[in-house]
Amino acid sequence: MLPVRMQRGRHLAPLVLLLIGAWVASATESSDYTEAEVLPDSFPSAPAEPLPEFLLEPEDAFIVKNRPVQLRCRASPATQIYFKCNGEWVNQNDHVTKESLDQISGLVVREVDISVSRTQVEELFGLEDYWCQCVAWSSAGTTKSNRAYVRIAYLRKNFEQEPLGREVRLEQEVLLQCRPPEGMPTAEVDWLKNDDVIDPLKDSNFLITIDHDLIIKQARLSDTANYTCVARNVVAKRRSSTATLIVYVSGGWSSWTEWSECNARCGRGWQRRTRSCTNPAPLNGGAFCEGPPFQRVTCTTLCPVDGGWTEWAKWSACGTECTHWRSRECQAPPPRNGGKHCSGSMMESKNCTEGLCARNKKISIEHESHPLAPGTGVAVYAGLVGALLLCVILVLCVGVLAYRRRCRHLHGDITDSSSALTAAFHPGNYKPPRQDNPHPLHPSAPPDLTATAGTFRGPLFSLQQGLNDSPHKIPMTTSPLLDPLPNLKIKVYNSSTLSSLELPADMCSDGEILSLKSVGTVGRGRDYHSHTLSREPGLSTSATLGNLGGRLTIPNTGVSLLVPPGTIPQGKFYEMYLIISKWDKTTLPSEGSQTVLTPVVSCGPSGMLLNRPVVLTLPHCAQLDTPTPDWTLTLKTQTHQGAWEEVLTVGEETLSSPCYLQLEEECCHVVMEQLGTYGLVGQSCPPQPACKRLQLALFAPRAPCLSLDFSLRIYCIHDTPHALKEVLDLERSLGGVLLEDLKPLLFKDSYHNLRLSIHDIPHTYWRSKLLAKYQEIPFYHIWSGSQRPLHCTFSLERSSLAVSQLACKICVRQVEGEGQIFQLHTDIQETLPPHSPLPSGGTCLPSSQVGPYAFRLPDSIRQKICASLDAPSARGCDWRLLARSLGFDRYLNYFATKPSPTSVLLDLWEACHQADADLVSLATALEEMGKSEVLVVMTTDGDC
Repeated sequence: MLPVRMQRGRHLAPLVLLLIGAWVASATESSDYTEAEVLPDSFPSAPAEPLPEFLLEPEDAFIVKNRPVQLRCRASPATQIYFKCNGEWVNQNDHVTKESLDQISGLVVREVDISVSRTQVEELFGLEDYWCQCVAWSSAGTTKSNRAYVRIAYLRKNFEQEPLGREVRLEQEVLLQCRPPEGMPTAEVDWLKNDDVIDPLKDSNFLITIDHDLIIKQARLSDTANYTCVARNVVAKRRSSTATLIVYVSGGWSSWTEWSECNARCGRGWQRRTRSCTNPAPLNGGAFCEGPPFQRVTCTTLCPVDGGWTEWAKWSACGTECTHWRSRECQAPPPRNGGKHCSGSMMESKNCTEGLCARNKKISIEHESHPLAPGTGVAVYAGLVGALLLCVILVLCVGVLAYRRRCRHLHGDITDSSSALTAAFHPGNYKPPRQDNPHPLHPSAPPDLTATAGTFRGPLFSLQQGLNDSPHKIPMTTSPLLDPLPNLKIKVYNSSTLSSLELPADMCSDGEILSLKSVGTVGRGRDYHSHTLSREPGLSTSATLGNLGGRLTIPNTGVSLLVPPGTIPQGKFYEMYLIISKWDKTTLPSEGSQTVLTPVVSCGPSGMLLNRPVVLTLPHCAQLDTPTPDWTLTLKTQTHQGAWEEVLTVGEETLSSPCYLQLEEECCHVVMEQLGTYGLVGQSCPPQPACKRLQLALFAPRAPCLSLDFSLRIYCIHDTPHALKEVLDLERSLGGVLLEDLKPLLFKDSYHNLRLSIHDIPHTYWRSKLLAKYQEIPFYHIWSGSQRPLHCTFSLERSSLAVSQLACKICVRQVEGEGQIFQLHTDIQETLPPHSPLPSGGTCLPSSQVGPYAFRLPDSIRQKICASLDAPSARGCDWRLLARSLGFDRYLNYFATKPSPTSVLLDLWEACHQADADLVSLATALEEMGKSEVLVVMTTDGDC
């Protein structure tokens, strides 16, 4: 036998035998081989059969209604393939098998199908779903496929959450929620807009979240439509109820038209201007514009005056032509304002010899068409020369009289106010200083701010006492021309009203007191507008200030004006005032979506020339403690015509900005060089809505209630001392008393109203007269600030006079916003004690402080700090570092333009710390800067 090594395996045996037979045949037939040749040790073997590999595995399937599903798998090489479902082999008869040969590899490919019915799936008990997998065999072993799960498909009818219709304002973000019905498989969700599918890829304004909610980023007018949520899977498709979205536009006023012509051609009449609610026009139920669509003001038209002739002059001497002349002028009155000129001749002549001369003819100069005769011309010229000489003599006489009258006024005692007013001077007098009183100037009495007069456009004059004049004689010298002043009367002191006004001895020679009393327009052809500043008790203050400066403060309002030393020129004194305008007597500076954040304050005189900036402090009600800016704040000023103009917007200052505004949590400080009327407004800065700080105050009658009726009043006011003072004064006049402490409320710019409701009334003894469940204050009334003070009244009625106890709850909240609750328990038969949240008289700041007493920082320390920090430092240890340490570095370029930046920073520090101004904070800032030499001065000269 041949030594042939054979491998085991039934598949290799036929191949080995075939090779051996071929080798034996070739050995016997060929002569090339000899018997001595040796056979090979081994023969090549066939490759081993691999494990089965699945070419197709069964996939998950859903049984829809009663239709069975088909599961299929395919493997190669495979001698057998069977399905195994839920751990049990499927009957061989349920398999449908197909067999084929792979043309590339030559291996056998088997494919098996089975059918799974709804009954088989429903008969399965347990938590696990019905599953099947394939098992394939080959000579190398077995292989299992992945499991395929078979489930019964369904889709519930009812949505878990359906979208709801809404009304939203233009450009507001909109969220429509949808939760599809439960189903297997999980339903896919589409959104329809008027039955058209919404595709976020085509319209980026739409966004569909992973929770199937629809978000409209900015509502457009075109987004007003019916929206439907559609859920679908392999079983069915469900539609939600339709949600109607209405995008509304609230109306906005257009610009005012020009004033119409005066309706009276002569005398007093009216002018009118209009605006329309078309910017934009209200759409889809949006609110109509607030306010009147027209305005009307009075006007005066100068009446035309026709000219009239004067009396004829005397006849001239008889001329060579036997004629004499006489003339008249069109000056009784002269034509004015478009009136007609005189008709007729200016001169006439007639025969002066009563017919002895041959020529007796009356000549009209205006209608003569031929030249005068030689004799006639001489007579005419003689008459004209005589008239001219007469006019010159009259002018000289008038000039002499005026000069003598002027000299009498310059050197006489000033006691006649009418004569002084005729000469365009202001009367004034003051009492000379006593030798035993070296005290400086003190203000005597507050000015009378209630009287009104015309606007003064002529020059103003100051009163100065000369060295050689008597103590009571005050000559006039020209003072710089000031801008038009408001319609304000300031008292001019005489010897009786200024008994306490005294000048130091060193100021008697060059001291000046500038009296700013408004008088009517004199000698001007133009028309000027003026408006009245009315003074209300507790809302104004005034003081006479000089070069030493001072501070004006309106008690319990948070409003003050700091006039630093050196603001008023040396030797001059101005009577300065500070007035809070009442909301019903002024035009508010807000427009559009802006809201008023501070009281409107006037400080003056408005045309006063300042040597350095003053600091005006205003309380505000803006909520500023958010990490991102929610406000766009704008400072506005009122012109003499009554219109409001923007001064600056916070954060957008430039080198041309006339002011600097320092913001604090509850107030702002305006550093300015022009006095006038100011107010701070604001509006939301997208995308976050801004919030205003409000206060809620609950009032009730103070006196015992003697009737069955009882009322509670709730006020919604700005969180500023001025607004609170206004309400307390009003309730004091009504006999009301504050029941509980004030409650804060953040009011959001969300177009939602403020809702007030009363709860837990003991119905056995009390009943509410209010038929509705709640009361609402419109959003715009609160946000605009145009209607103050806003309040709601709850009217209650008790069952009998014996009922005295009242306990209830009052809820105040903004719709979809924050709220507060008053827990009330009171006895209405008792006289309620007064409860005032205002500071007591011991802590109230004085209304005015004059001179060094108005400032916490002594002048000597101020000058040394300025000398140390004004000069730029290479290391940056100068006024700029002081500004950063004090928190005044929002816009340093404003201070850089001033002659002494440090001085302005210290003025601002004085204004910010007027109530708690100790020098520790300033000393700490200087210590951090390394200014030890300044600290030594403060320790030596100051009292910190």
